[in-house]
Amino acid sequence: MISWIIWGNRSIKTNELRVTSKDLPKAFDNFSIAHISDLHNAEHGKNNKKLIDILQTENPNIIVITGDLIDSNHTNIEIALSFVRQAVKIAPCYFVTGNHEAWVGSQYEKLRTELENEGVTILRDEAIELDYRDEHIQLIGLNDPDFSDRDSLLSESILETKLSQINISNGFTMLLLHRPEHFNVYQKNNIDLVLSGHAHGGQFRLPFLGGIIAPNQGFFPKYDAGIYTENETTMIVSRGIGNSIIPIRINNRPEIVIVKLNCGK
Repeated sequence: MISWIIWGNRSIKTNELRVTSKDLPKAFDNFSIAHISDLHNAEHGKNNKKLIDILQTENPNIIVITGDLIDSNHTNIEIALSFVRQAVKIAPCYFVTGNHEAWVGSQYEKLRTELENEGVTILRDEAIELDYRDEHIQLIGLNDPDFSDRDSLLSESILETKLSQINISNGFTMLLLHRPEHFNVYQKNNIDLVLSGHAHGGQFRLPFLGGIIAPNQGFFPKYDAGIYTENETTMIVSRGIGNSIIPIRINNRPEIVIVKLNCGK
């Protein structure tokens, strides 16, 4: 049992998920996105060699990091930067904050500056055009709501306000943010694809039942890992890579999600 738990915490799984949309430009057919979330200062191999080796093998078009790159309980900015310095050599990197970035106070400003110096694009409540082969899709990134207010009862309205202030395209839109629990908000704003983390896969997973507990969702969370589609909005929730308050995972290997986009008819 001990060996199983150790292996399950040190062995990274690559999980490929495909998303098909009629609104996706033809140039983006088979476009590959490596989705990293909740590193929490974890190290898999020296200088996160295991993570980097996977990314090099997958050779994605872009890498997205959906928050909690660092951990407020044992913050080590250098671990995060070491990973990023290698990742940007593989593909363009896009980053949005998580609650742990909000919780480290002034240390986040140092992280933000260093990430930008390394060439990472940080999306802060804004939309940009992601260009590829003379066509584009809209890429939106939101700061974690804890930067505005740490009252969890306000997080949904904060995110709703942020999205209402963005001119969302009629074409294919992809949203990067940390929180999956407010899926209803993303649907209402006609987002095609949402990439998020935060739930840690429910930390402990039971066969057929899924995750046991997740931040801001409590026991048996609705959105703990994998792919969800409602009202033409698809959300992918990464199980993440590191741990925070609870130091171990059970039946819940760390993962890198590889998202493949496909044009629909």
